[in-house]
Amino acid sequence: MSDNNLTTSNTELGGKRAWLIWSLAAIAFAYAFLHRVAPGVMVHDLMRDFTISGTMLGTLSALYFYPYFILQIPLGALLDTLGTRYLLSSALFLAAIGSVLFGSAQTIEIAYLGRFLIGVGSSVGFLAALTLAGNWFPSNRFALISGLTMLIAMMGAMLGQGPLAIFISNFGWRASLWFLSIFGLILGLLVILIVKNTPQKTNKSQRQSNPLKQIIPNLRNASKSLEMWKIAFVAATMSAPMLTLGGLWGTPYLMSAYELGRSEAAFFTSFILFGWAFFAPIFGWLSDFLGRRKVILTSGSSLLTIALGLIALLPNPTILSTVLLFTLVGVSGSVMVSAFALIREVTPNKFQGASIGIVNAMTVASGAILQPLIGFILDLRWDGAMIKGARIFTQADYRFSFMIIFFTALLGLIVCLSLKEKI
Repeated sequence: MSDNNLTTSNTELGGKRAWLIWSLAAIAFAYAFLHRVAPGVMVHDLMRDFTISGTMLGTLSALYFYPYFILQIPLGALLDTLGTRYLLSSALFLAAIGSVLFGSAQTIEIAYLGRFLIGVGSSVGFLAALTLAGNWFPSNRFALISGLTMLIAMMGAMLGQGPLAIFISNFGWRASLWFLSIFGLILGLLVILIVKNTPQKTNKSQRQSNPLKQIIPNLRNASKSLEMWKIAFVAATMSAPMLTLGGLWGTPYLMSAYELGRSEAAFFTSFILFGWAFFAPIFGWLSDFLGRRKVILTSGSSLLTIALGLIALLPNPTILSTVLLFTLVGVSGSVMVSAFALIREVTPNKFQGASIGIVNAMTVASGAILQPLIGFILDLRWDGAMIKGARIFTQADYRFSFMIIFFTALLGLIVCLSLKEKI
């Protein structure tokens, strides 16, 4: 459909056209999240086929996060300059190429490259969804739309657990990546055909003529804010459990601790993502309704710290108690969406894009740091046991390594208590 054929009703803020355009970006973020967590159900296959250790596996998974982290900061200006439509579609095509490389890799180095390209291609989805939400919806819906974006993203992540595990059991991990490549290409084409950067009524003269020139000054000014860094740290510590447990180590932990099959363990791990998915929009709505961010963030951080402490320290936990704690990790961690609303309220308008980019970069950095760190701790405790070429770690090994997530959450809670509600 040509932009010139859009009716006035379709270009109004919050109209049908707005929901369609935003939903494609949200699905792109879900596609990115599926890639983010996919190695969690490939652990034994990857360790066997590439003959790698837990540290190397953590590095392979974390290579998704490194380019993602670096690109978050300049992406706000790039989205303004190049437009969401072409930047997002190009990113999806790049992720598709990375999927083919990863799925076809015969050496760990090629797998590293493919995973890196997937990270580059996945880096645009979330900020693109927020950018389109800001352009196409009233400002008082921002936290709600952020929560709905997380809902759709977590649905993608849940597909990357049980359903992907079943697919891999039947067709292999390589075929799953080739399939994801095809999906990325199709989604990229849909973005080109349907997405429009702004409504027709937008006054383009109000936009910066060359926002790229403002990247360094805006970053410099945003980085001077201690409050911004505190919010970023809190958001990172709330994202870390979902990225480390839900994204990589939760499934092999359940397989080891309770002798579960991969599909069943992946299904139970997805309860982290389930809790995050369905409570993120609820907490986003509540945050908008109350106009309060700190109390929600503090409550969520407190529950998250308790849940992680019990996962790491509770003696002889049953599978039911572990699944309930996994669910609580997802529910409590989902309040992180309020951090994006808070950063908009404590940051001057002209620095908001840079500040949101830094906060999102920090959330991704938590996964980039902790995934390989947990793998390193597991390798230190490894007793030499192997099955079909893959290293086997005990329940005690996993729980000891998870202490690092608990301590980061505790630090996040301490920082959260000092946050300010307004400038």
